[in-house]
Amino acid sequence: MKLSAGTPPSPDPAPVAEKEPVALPDAQATIAARLDRLPASATLWKIIALISLGGLFEYYDLFFTGYVAPGMAKSGLFSADSLGFFASLAGIKVAGVGTFIFCTFAGLWVGVAFFSHLADRFGRRPVFTWSLVWYVCSTTVMAFQHTGELLNLWRFIAGVGFGVQLVTIDTYISELTPLALRGRAFSLNQFVSLGIVPVVALFAWLLVPTAPFGLDGWRWVVLIGSAGATVAWFLIQRIPESPRWLVLHGRIAEADTITTDLERRVAKDTRKPLPAPHLETPEEEIPGRFGEIFSTHYWRRTLMLSVFNMAQVIGFYGFAAWVPTLLIARGINITHSLQYSFIIAIANPFGPLLGTWFADHLERKTQIILGLTVMGVAMLGFAHANSPVLLISLGVVFTLAANIMSYAYHNYQAELYPTRIRARAVGFVYSWSRFAAAFAGLAIGYFLNLGGALAVATFVAIAMVVGITVIGVFGPSTKGVALERINH
Repeated sequence: MKLSAGTPPSPDPAPVAEKEPVALPDAQATIAARLDRLPASATLWKIIALISLGGLFEYYDLFFTGYVAPGMAKSGLFSADSLGFFASLAGIKVAGVGTFIFCTFAGLWVGVAFFSHLADRFGRRPVFTWSLVWYVCSTTVMAFQHTGELLNLWRFIAGVGFGVQLVTIDTYISELTPLALRGRAFSLNQFVSLGIVPVVALFAWLLVPTAPFGLDGWRWVVLIGSAGATVAWFLIQRIPESPRWLVLHGRIAEADTITTDLERRVAKDTRKPLPAPHLETPEEEIPGRFGEIFSTHYWRRTLMLSVFNMAQVIGFYGFAAWVPTLLIARGINITHSLQYSFIIAIANPFGPLLGTWFADHLERKTQIILGLTVMGVAMLGFAHANSPVLLISLGVVFTLAANIMSYAYHNYQAELYPTRIRARAVGFVYSWSRFAAAFAGLAIGYFLNLGGALAVATFVAIAMVVGITVIGVFGPSTKGVALERINH
């Protein structure tokens, strides 16, 4: 078989070898091999950073949940009269905040469970870019609601729209990134995305206790996110479609054009000839169907990742979405709780940044297990700490571990399914984290009322043990293995 890029392009400019028509399986193998042989370069890192910029606002949205909740409560949005239907949960002391968190993750669950397949059907790029439009419109409307009932309704609608964003990003990055860079690509993705968390915490600290121009501070925090997402939409327009997705849908010429352009730009960046492609066995030439995730080859992975996602989210968002409230429960007033939360939030992007040192050298599942272990221990310590310094220190340790675990598992679950079903499969297993987070918000409110921060910490620690067990026992190894080989 003659490779589409049989002669490595020269650095500047890179001549393109004349191509001959190839069958779909040969085209799949060739495109995958040409992508996987690309070395690290400014071009690739720029594409990954731009994709991450698009996902940055999902993190902004998810993390402002905890930071603006005290301001929403102060505005009276969680009173029984304001909550309307949601007031039926008044038996839980912090049910008001819990309903907002519940609607956040309920919307996300609907989005990833029922709409993630759109990226498999219509492509990674259109779903990725237009989900930002949904985010901007729905969160802007939410910012101007004056009852808790309508606030929660628009929170749910926003979640449905941007719920598919992170699933599409994971799929996008895994397919565009060369084999040797996948770990670092996901760590860079999380570094960029989580870099917004200290920013939203700072905005909350400065704005939530105030009312600039007569508008509640929490509303300004929400509107700033909508404005930033609008700018990001224009910046990400030139990101290419996934060549792996294109060739799988018979659009071989488009896939070849994008891959050739990437080869030319990477060769120009590195000023070296590209290494020869190493062909892998192509994926099976069969239609992608949802039921395949429960087939003989994939059902164990699907079950493992579903249970894992339900467990990990209890720790990840159980702390992140509740940290100001947990600090208040430890006797810290609202102003100081937001200040301490901001200091803790600064640590968010540094977990993935640390991961760049070992992301492609340490097995993915090992990184996940170590992260979960540290999260459980740090949370138990947080529940017993009294001094501000110790509370902040343990919060920082938890945050670093959680975000190392996060970039590793986002990479891991995208690797475990083939291109034809990757988005819908990742959407299904990831939807269980949204489902669990919706009810975990109510559960944490219940445990906080029942036994304080210690009861919450125990709940989180048990969930971490479950996550460690399923990944440790049932998770396959993926480090240094081509996507096509993992899923052959």
